[in-house]
Amino acid sequence: MIDQDLAMTGYHKAVELIEICNKKDGFLASPTVRDNYRRLWARDGCIIGLAALMTENEHLIEGCKRTLKTLAQYQGPHGEIPVNVDTQTLRISYGGTAGRVDADLWFIITCGQYWKTTGDNNFLLEMLHSIEKVRYLLGAWEYNNRGLIYVPLTGDWADEYLHTGYVLFDQLLYLQAQRELCDMHRYLHGSEDHNLIERVMHLKGIIRDNFWLTEGEKIPENVYHDVLYKKGLKAKNRCADKYWAPFFSPAGYGYRFDTFANSLASLFNVAELKQTEKVDQYINKEFNRGECVPLPAFHPVITPKEDDWEELQITFSYSFKNQPYEYQNGGLWPLITGFYVADLAQREKKKEAIYYLEAIHRANRKSKNGKAWCFPEYLHGKTYKAEGTSQMGWSAAAAIIAQESLNGKKVFNP
Repeated sequence: MIDQDLAMTGYHKAVELIEICNKKDGFLASPTVRDNYRRLWARDGCIIGLAALMTENEHLIEGCKRTLKTLAQYQGPHGEIPVNVDTQTLRISYGGTAGRVDADLWFIITCGQYWKTTGDNNFLLEMLHSIEKVRYLLGAWEYNNRGLIYVPLTGDWADEYLHTGYVLFDQLLYLQAQRELCDMHRYLHGSEDHNLIERVMHLKGIIRDNFWLTEGEKIPENVYHDVLYKKGLKAKNRCADKYWAPFFSPAGYGYRFDTFANSLASLFNVAELKQTEKVDQYINKEFNRGECVPLPAFHPVITPKEDDWEELQITFSYSFKNQPYEYQNGGLWPLITGFYVADLAQREKKKEAIYYLEAIHRANRKSKNGKAWCFPEYLHGKTYKAEGTSQMGWSAAAAIIAQESLNGKKVFNP
């Protein structure tokens, strides 16, 4: 059982922090004055918004609404949702060296979840034009009209990591975004959009057939490219029949474990029972070694001995952050662990969910500059020291999502 004092304090402190992040234009990523974190970021704001919806706190729910309306207000000419906005200086970013696909995906998902949770039909009608523009843009990003969106290097939250091409994480968000669009259409028109429903079913099949590698005599029905799939099978000793492959591109398949994507594959009901059990087994074997800490973003760690170390070293915006066990390269993230807890709770694995909820609270309680409850961006993967930016709103959101999921609520309502 979790330490009840830790659980109560952790939840209270998390709500307190997102209250601090809740400004007149929406949720800041962090109140900390560092880099661009004291801005309204699409992915951060939307994830905090999803947590806010689970609290049933009217002030925080209103913050979710304001976040979405601000993002729509500064939508780009082609439909792109800004990566971040500073409404005081009117500095708006749609990405760094590449655009950020996931900003658009989180926007649609959170619009749908806000509308379904609150029943605010006027909000949906008001946002519909912005949502349709995003929908059109996402379709264009499929490029070849075959169901998967193509994600450039640095094109999502892992903006200094090496995932590119058909990235599993983004395809899963795309699937959920289209499910939200189905619900919106049903309400607005009183009927199903059968073409969109077919696209959702097709995308689910594509994800299952292309990202869970299984060596066998028969190539799956929805394989994107036969030769690429066969090349991917060469990584069978690394990821096949163990966990979902993180991406594939014209150059081949990636093989490192993407914790966020593997959690969402189960949470979005893409994974079958035997697949979720194998992912659980991998997590228990690789990470559950007696220390109650959050899960890493990606695994195994890229070290100077690895072939892709040189490429990783030059993939950064301002300074290199991905030293071994730091940032996305083996850093331990409360954010990602929160979604794994939501998945465990949905599958009624209460004991395991409680264990990782405690890991989130322990991480958020870490001290920095002499102050406890610093809500760090991540922990160092070996020393467990609080690293990155402090007072991260989405680390607080992780604690809320995890706790409320254990209370029986869903982070993504059908």
